[in-house]
Amino acid sequence: MIRVPAHVCGIMGDMPRRVVALLLVSLVAVASCSSSGDDASTVTEVSTAATTTEAPSTDAPASTEPATTEAPATTEPAVITVGGWQSIPGGPDCKCSDGSPFEIWERPADPTKVMLYFEGGGACFSAETCGPDSQTYKKNLELGVAPDLGGVFDETNPENPIADWSIVYVPYCTGDAHLGDAEKVYSDTVTIDHNGFNNADLGLQTVVADYPDVEKLLVAGSSAGSIPSPGFAGLAADVLPDAEIVTFGDSSGAYPDAPALNVVIGGLWNVQANIPDWPVNDDLAPEDWSIPAFYVQSGLQHPEITFARFDFAYDQIQTVFLGLAGSPADDLLSFIEQTEADIEAAGVPIASYTAPGTTHTILGGDDFYAMEVEGVRLVDFFATLVGGGVPADVHCVDCQRPT
Repeated sequence: MIRVPAHVCGIMGDMPRRVVALLLVSLVAVASCSSSGDDASTVTEVSTAATTTEAPSTDAPASTEPATTEAPATTEPAVITVGGWQSIPGGPDCKCSDGSPFEIWERPADPTKVMLYFEGGGACFSAETCGPDSQTYKKNLELGVAPDLGGVFDETNPENPIADWSIVYVPYCTGDAHLGDAEKVYSDTVTIDHNGFNNADLGLQTVVADYPDVEKLLVAGSSAGSIPSPGFAGLAADVLPDAEIVTFGDSSGAYPDAPALNVVIGGLWNVQANIPDWPVNDDLAPEDWSIPAFYVQSGLQHPEITFARFDFAYDQIQTVFLGLAGSPADDLLSFIEQTEADIEAAGVPIASYTAPGTTHTILGGDDFYAMEVEGVRLVDFFATLVGGGVPADVHCVDCQRPT
């Protein structure tokens, strides 16, 4: 869980190989791609017509004809124009893993409907995985390159339920699932700024500052970016009590509650520095702060939030790293089902859509519109969610278990 930024460094020594593997299981994710967008400005237009009443002239006798009043003109609906992506510099408190500058992106449109989105991009947790040759995480950003994604980001697709929503997009370059708050020395030559929380908090603060009248807020993310989404939904509910808040976590549902892993995350990245001071958190220890717990604690504190998530039943990324941790590599679906059962057993409902196959993530691609499981299209499940409803669970029958 998370709250206001705190600048505290968490330093740990070397970790056992199995614990490192567990950490890799929970947090390695595929980076979202970004490229330049257009520069169109945002305009919200409302056309109204005045209502006028003709008064009789004072220079002539009053007419004996009945007085008439012009009918008011019909008010036209608001015209929402989706603007181009705009860069927001991170400032001194925001930076990437190598200390380089950070920026977030904003695409203004309807000011009452907003998506806060967290990008995925791997994990870094040791001198090897954090080193200059590591391919396990996204190290920094190419500044000035706007998001260029399909799926829910495609404002031209008439089926997109959030085509005219404003978007605040938080890139990812800290290797800590947007949760870290520490400078970590892994070796004499490798020091990493796990500054994910401060970077992510800039996204939330941008929503609060730029969209004070938001009525619907979707907090979403893919892969590593889906891990913090329920926690930030809870933080959003703290400061936007009148907004209807929903979440959509894309492809991290298999990561279980493992106390040793929870402690490693807390110590390595100093996650505990930003745990909210909610009453529901009073009795929890560091080993209790699992990935499923982000749903549970936010849901217990703010039961008005609607939680939802999507997973491929045998997601190849999640499967590989659960295997490295010593769990059966072909049993991912049982982990997905177990974490859902655990969340709901704690008293927090979560709507789930489980699709067949081994693919990883779906929100940013055209498969978002093509996906259909047991007669239910994912786009319709998503439309129900953002429309204010709670979609029924969707679960594949033939989930294409690898052989």
